Amino acid sequence: MTAEASGTSDTPPTTDDAPHRQHDEQAPKSRTPLLAAALTVFPLALLAGSFWIGRLVRPGGDDWCFLPVLRDDGVSGMIGKFYLHDNGRIANALMVALYGAGGVAGQQWYATASGLLILAVVWAVTASALRSAGRTAPRGVPLLVAAMTAVVFLFATPNTYKTFYWPASSVSHTVAPALAAAAVIPLLRARSRRGRIFALGVAVVAGLFVGTLSEGTSIVAVVLLCTALLLSLRSRPGPARGYTRLWCGVALAAVVTGMIILYTSPGSRARRDRFDTGATSVFDPGSLAGALRAFGDILGAVLTTWTYLGALAVGILLGLLMRESDPAGDGSPTRTRPLVPALAGVAAFLVSGYLCTLITLPAFPHSMMSYGTRTWNDYLFGYVLLLAGIGALLGAALRARGRGTAAATGTAAVLCAAVCVGLAVPLAGLAHDMDVRARHWDRQDRLLREEVAGGAEVLPYVPASVGQMRDPFGNHGRSVWPAACTAQYYHLKRITYATRPAPGPTR
Repeated sequence: MTAEASGTSDTPPTTDDAPHRQHDEQAPKSRTPLLAAALTVFPLALLAGSFWIGRLVRPGGDDWCFLPVLRDDGVSGMIGKFYLHDNGRIANALMVALYGAGGVAGQQWYATASGLLILAVVWAVTASALRSAGRTAPRGVPLLVAAMTAVVFLFATPNTYKTFYWPASSVSHTVAPALAAAAVIPLLRARSRRGRIFALGVAVVAGLFVGTLSEGTSIVAVVLLCTALLLSLRSRPGPARGYTRLWCGVALAAVVTGMIILYTSPGSRARRDRFDTGATSVFDPGSLAGALRAFGDILGAVLTTWTYLGALAVGILLGLLMRESDPAGDGSPTRTRPLVPALAGVAAFLVSGYLCTLITLPAFPHSMMSYGTRTWNDYLFGYVLLLAGIGALLGAALRARGRGTAAATGTAAVLCAAVCVGLAVPLAGLAHDMDVRARHWDRQDRLLREEVAGGAEVLPYVPASVGQMRDPFGNHGRSVWPAACTAQYYHLKRITYATRPAPGPTR
């Protein structure tokens, strides 16, 4: 006879074995919060540093045109400017008014407010998704996931200034996808009839808001909602599946309604006229092929940026550390066939990314890889979350095998720390450039205001830019825009191009 191992199917575990088994299970868990806390210091420190750098933000680009309108005409004037003349984005106008009401200070605090918002949204989505899937994670791990995905999204981009520090771009392409993701939280947490009704109400409001906020984010939302509806066909029949379909249908209708309001607005028509685009020109064979080539270039740039691996690494950590809390679960396909939702997520990212490129390429026909990089964020937010989700599936698969988990945990942890260090280096360089511009901007602002107070009506202006931002008389004076808006900001008739910096430091 051969001896049976304790706890096999033939020999149930004895009470003497239980304490040893519990000790083996709890030993690694006791170290997990310390590991999560130590790792979370890296992304949180990077976020804190980026918030401090936000004090160096000064108006530039479209800000020159927004601030005088808010000062002279208020919120209604800003809404009228957007809806009737600029682009039709009503919700965008409201968000611009929200930060623009504070003038320069509002722009300086914007990075902190938006960064904390994105962190909170991803944190809540992570915790809610775990709960909805019948999973638990050690304390601190959801925050680690949120912090890592936030820093990767904000700082792995080719242009962190436009992604994070320039409010006019951030509200349309950085905060917009985070707000869309926030609408999912009530759905994931709804357990009662009142909670489900509330989630439906949030879907309506969020859908209309996103639909009139950002065309790119709206397209991503539509693609993801259609993908979720298709995936629901594979889930277990029951009330949960029926309610999920209802929520997706309501959210889809709200987003499409918002898009129609935006597309039919006078401002949207004026924007299409400026770029000589329309439904027929966008979807002609030449445009479709051009967008495909452009999106291929974008994919090449994104897939070769190693710092995006931080999202995959933190997802692997999550998969290695999470456990089942509800064996019955919700019947979602991720519990039985994880490859299906993973492939569906990849397909949704590719489709939405291509469609976003198709509609934005007319505005950046020759600069999609430079000035147009800010528009990538509409779908890169989903890309970062997708990487984290795929990483969680890989981590769970490694844990199920029961071998090599310690090595995988250590490797993922080191990669998370390395990504944070790698992202800190260019951020420090950007901080230096922002400081140089802030000093120049403050000196010139003080001088212009003093001259205006003395009765001047025409004054010279020395351009200064950062993060490929447009400033009056950029490109060695050849680019005039937005000189007229800058003159209006200072109550001048006009400004003229100058090359000599304003004298005297102000700090």
